[in-house]
Amino acid sequence: MSDIKAQNRQENLTRLKVERLEARISKDNKELFQRAADIQGQTLRDFVITSLVSAANQVIQQHDTMTLSRKDQEVFVEALLNPPAPSPKLQAAAQRYRKNMGV
Repeated sequence: MSDIKAQNRQENLTRLKVERLEARISKDNKELFQRAADIQGQTLRDFVITSLVSAANQVIQQHDTMTLSRKDQEVFVEALLNPPAPSPKLQAAAQRYRKNMGV
């Protein structure tokens, strides 16, 4: 039974690594990357993959995170704690919604 699990695990790992990424780089960059990989005790391939994953996650996090100034934070909290009264347009939209949805 454990042989089947090991085989399934190996097949999953193989499937995960089917894509290929190639790039031409300068000799100086390759030497730089290799030196950094050596310092971290990684192969060049592992260093490049780890670095790319880290950089991609950082870019995505920066994109997905909203940073507000102190003033913006105060305005946001104030709107949450003391929301303005609904405008006539908002009230009309709510009535249309209730009518259309049978609420």
